[in-house]
Amino acid sequence: MKVDLFDFELPEDRIALRPAEPRDSARLLYIPANDAPMQDRIVRDLPDILQPGDVIVVNDTRVIPARLDGTRRRGDAVARIECMLHKREGENRWLAFVRPAKKLKVGERISFSAENASAGLAQLHADVVEKGEGGEVLLDFSLSGPALDEAIMHIGHMPLPPYIAGKRDEDSKDSADYQTLFANEPGAVAAPTAGLHYTPELVARLEARGIGIQRVTLHVGAGTFLPVKADDTQDHRMHAEYGVITPEVAQALNDARAKGGRIVATGTTSLRILETATGEDGIVKAFAGDTSIFITPGYRFKAIDVLLTNFHLPRSTLFMLISAFSGLDRMKAAYAHAIASDYRFYSYGDACLLERVAR
Repeated sequence: MKVDLFDFELPEDRIALRPAEPRDSARLLYIPANDAPMQDRIVRDLPDILQPGDVIVVNDTRVIPARLDGTRRRGDAVARIECMLHKREGENRWLAFVRPAKKLKVGERISFSAENASAGLAQLHADVVEKGEGGEVLLDFSLSGPALDEAIMHIGHMPLPPYIAGKRDEDSKDSADYQTLFANEPGAVAAPTAGLHYTPELVARLEARGIGIQRVTLHVGAGTFLPVKADDTQDHRMHAEYGVITPEVAQALNDARAKGGRIVATGTTSLRILETATGEDGIVKAFAGDTSIFITPGYRFKAIDVLLTNFHLPRSTLFMLISAFSGLDRMKAAYAHAIASDYRFYSYGDACLLERVAR
């Protein structure tokens, strides 16, 4: 499909720079299946909209401070290099996007340092092993395993999305605001932002209504923010992300569906790993590995019945995914309503609840 089919105009002032407080007070655009009228609600209404027996799936990945500021020395010449880690490739190796990429050659070293870090963690180095397209490099770090993880925690910065970072500086609030209630497994370089809307009170009300919550893991990569530069969707390459669905979670989801419950994905990350792990028979299987699934209109969903998600960028792979889920015309109409009604967009913004279009 032509990428420009997924374009729309979004005023700059609709981009949220801070989350709603409390989190479950964010607005919620409820979009039922098959052309039933849209409803303006709030996230706190979820227990009233969903049904007993439904199961919500959340992503329990935890965001790491994946933006590293470093320097490259070439004789007396020093260049500043910004690295955004996006996928771990080994105990001491990460794939990263770097800027400016033209300042680096294979074999060169980047040095990172942190102010106010302990002496043992104040310095970190990485050698450029490979260079790929679009500023992607493979880095071989001077530390490995838990020691590397600890160094990144001291030296790195919270990887706010560019549409937030370009408008304000990161601050201490972001270290909490940009983690979900369920964050447990370190490895993401972007938050699974639909999960930001949950509070302990909301979870308690959902469970009291007989709505289950299950956890999967998908370590979100920085590729989620990359623009689609191709003119046609078939020419766009998705970056792989690592995820896990345990046998126990897979069984719980299959049991719930067998009893008539719906699977409700919290965010496109939960949706993508579940669709990756589900067979044509609709059975969810245990999974541990990479997924680079790219969902566009025409895709037949196997696992997900309902999707809670934020409002996404024009021409993005995420807007393509929700257009596949609920129909392109339906989503364009919903986004037009959201823009006219002052909904807040993107990572810290409001949410929509989509029921899958029956086919």
